[in-house]
Amino acid sequence: MVALLSGAISHHNPQMRKLLVSLALVGLAAPLVGIQAQNDPTLERAKRLLHEVPVIDGHNDYPMAVHEKVNGDLDKLDIRLAQPGLMTDLGRLASGGVGGQFWSVYVPVELKGADAVSATLDQIDIVHQMMARYPDRLGLALTADDIEKIEKQGKIASLIGVEGGHSINGSLGVLRMFYRLGARYMTLTHSSNTPWADSATDVPQHNGLTPFGEDVVREMNRLGMLVDLSHVSPTTMEAALRVTRAPVIFSHSAARALVDHPRDVPDNVLAQLPKNGGVIMVTFVPSFISQQVNAYNTEETDQEKTLTAQLKDAGAVTRAMDDWRKSHPAPRATLIQVADHIDHIKAVAGVDHIGLGSDFDGITSVVVGLEDVSTYPQLIRELLRRGYTDDDIKKIAGRNILRTLRQVEAVSRTIQTGGAPAR
Repeated sequence: MVALLSGAISHHNPQMRKLLVSLALVGLAAPLVGIQAQNDPTLERAKRLLHEVPVIDGHNDYPMAVHEKVNGDLDKLDIRLAQPGLMTDLGRLASGGVGGQFWSVYVPVELKGADAVSATLDQIDIVHQMMARYPDRLGLALTADDIEKIEKQGKIASLIGVEGGHSINGSLGVLRMFYRLGARYMTLTHSSNTPWADSATDVPQHNGLTPFGEDVVREMNRLGMLVDLSHVSPTTMEAALRVTRAPVIFSHSAARALVDHPRDVPDNVLAQLPKNGGVIMVTFVPSFISQQVNAYNTEETDQEKTLTAQLKDAGAVTRAMDDWRKSHPAPRATLIQVADHIDHIKAVAGVDHIGLGSDFDGITSVVVGLEDVSTYPQLIRELLRRGYTDDDIKKIAGRNILRTLRQVEAVSRTIQTGGAPAR
């Protein structure tokens, strides 16, 4: 926390940095930070920019939170009210300058076949219920033009993202129906391989995409559906980039050069985004953002495996792990590290290929400084401090993903004037 305060609050003021460090040690820094934030012209500039070009966030798992917490009953979880148990509610979305949101309709990879399809339909239904329940605050967006129209009405343009190719049960017909219901991207895999694509976090089986997997990409191009390469293996990334005629996205990923996590994107793939036209939407998942957190999580997993093999009693393992965590406090990822990933991606791919994809309400721990949907201005403030221009910020906040979606729509129109479904 001291590092965050001294780095983020007083970067150009050594005397204030020293004072904050001293006061933080006795718990007195927070009031000073609050006072300074109220009179921070850079933060006010950040808020103004997000008023002009609101954030379009690539990934929020609120629909799954509704399913898990209240079995999909929106009467029991009203985000018109403050929801301190969640990372998302309408008040904080407004405070965060959010004008567009891809709502993830994730279902666990353990669900197979028709069960995965029906569960995904339930998730899509939750998003449609949200549109009906909050018509003055949310509007379903099917195109880039819809996003801008809905934003101008003072609402949050809401899009649907299918998180995992297992949801279509190997059927292009199901894919097409999801598109008709409003889905505007599909992540080709989640944490496990599908029968037609390799995941980043599973043992490779297909060397990327099978012929059917290539058909899925082609059909998404034809439909005008964003091909999302978060969660897929590097070989799948490469294969999709070879096959696609339209720009791709990474809805919630970061830079592998900074954190050696399989969910992050290697530089050789990032370097292909300018030619492809796609966007990587930088996420706030702590283990993807901080090498220290990533290493700790690996160590924690290894320790639990060792204890399980030694003790063979679940209760004893739990107690031993509690003791281990007490003597091994977990590190925290910071907003500064998120900005570092943006810096790196800018250097490799360029500022035209960066967006934001938080993964709020899909994560169990948060980045310090980016705890919920109200905090985007804090990240924009940090980027402004680093020399990003107003135009850079507008691109990262929303213009880049709008451009990418328009390009995907244009490719779809071209294909549909002379093409047919892949199968």
